[in-house]
Amino acid sequence: MKLSPTFRAVLAGACLALASPALFADDKPKNWTPPDHKIYAQALVDQTMSKHPELLSMTMHGVPPGQQDTYTMFAGSYPDRIGNPDDPDDIDVSKKGITILDPRWKRVNDIAKKFVVLMPLQDAAHDNVGLVVYAFKNPPQSASMERHYLGLATQLRDSLAAKVKTYDGLFDAAK
Repeated sequence: MKLSPTFRAVLAGACLALASPALFADDKPKNWTPPDHKIYAQALVDQTMSKHPELLSMTMHGVPPGQQDTYTMFAGSYPDRIGNPDDPDDIDVSKKGITILDPRWKRVNDIAKKFVVLMPLQDAAHDNVGLVVYAFKNPPQSASMERHYLGLATQLRDSLAAKVKTYDGLFDAAK
């Protein structure tokens, strides 16, 4: 039986869509388990995401209170990823206070075009206390896009900082 190329493509897509999520799961085990209640950091992520439709995602990373060198995602717009260990670039931002601008145009695992900014998470005193990552939807490729997304991310981060009295407070129960 000979199948048309179109039918084969549709069939392949259906197989991928129905494939077990375990095939695409991270092979790294979680390094932190959040409490059963929603934490304040997650409430801040939820608020930011609801007010900013230009965002594809937002995540917060750092070392949870009582832990040592357990760099992890502790709040984010993809709750199933909370507790995933941080990548080396995430840890660099947390430890060194650097900012990374990452236009993700040709990554094979990233389906949607996005522009990602990794920057220090700050508290109300503007001390660096971790990492916040913003992924912006459908960015146009232009000569000034880095400046544009750095500006947007900085505004979002500074607005967020005003709500972060202390780092440990991010782990308190949301009210």
